[in-house]
Amino acid sequence: MRILVVNDDGIEAKGIQTLARLAKEFGEVWVVAPSSQCSAMSHRITVHDKIQIKKAEFPVEGVRAYSVGGTPADCVKMALEVLMEEKPDIVFSGINHGYNTGYDISYSGTVGAAMDALQYGIPAIAYSAKMGGSFSTAEHYFSMVTRGILDQEPTRTEVWNVNFPGCQPQEVKGVLWDRFPARTEYYLDHFEVEKIDEDTLLTDMVNIEFCPRAEEGSDIQALNQNCISIGKIRSFVL
Repeated sequence: MRILVVNDDGIEAKGIQTLARLAKEFGEVWVVAPSSQCSAMSHRITVHDKIQIKKAEFPVEGVRAYSVGGTPADCVKMALEVLMEEKPDIVFSGINHGYNTGYDISYSGTVGAAMDALQYGIPAIAYSAKMGGSFSTAEHYFSMVTRGILDQEPTRTEVWNVNFPGCQPQEVKGVLWDRFPARTEYYLDHFEVEKIDEDTLLTDMVNIEFCPRAEEGSDIQALNQNCISIGKIRSFVL
């Protein structure tokens, strides 16, 4: 199996290095990732500027890696249109530094890149873990979760969305499938506002809080219970 690994945190992020290493169990791995941090860019693409692609040194043996001076969705396009002579069988996106759940999914560059894969007829899985946490739980359960998804033969009409809880592997209470996006944000944003003059305000996002509860059956509820959340996100086009 040929696997394209992308992300939105940038090619130097620990999450994509972890994902590429874990993905090698399943086949040939290509990494095409943004040269810099691109979180919350959703499905944004570059249309008015040139995009630089550069072969990258990557700390996972046997992986071809390229950095792209663009967005996560750009990375998928550059991989498929420019770099890879044969298209991949599947796209793995992540492992994101921060959950992709609830309303936050609509902002996610991790999910945006996975959605772009669907437009090329390629199934995709998005992986995320708790912001600021370790990837030990993702590493421990990755193989089991990924095999479980692949056994269900992912299609080109939906992205599988996997979120690993921030607890240690031995504290995981279970794997919950068919989770739907909660009708709230996990990261509850707050803004400080500074008045510069009569015509200008300066805002700063501060004190990000976490959603303490969500609906039964939702992705956020699963994570708050120290469970791995697995669900599907459908493309509104396909």
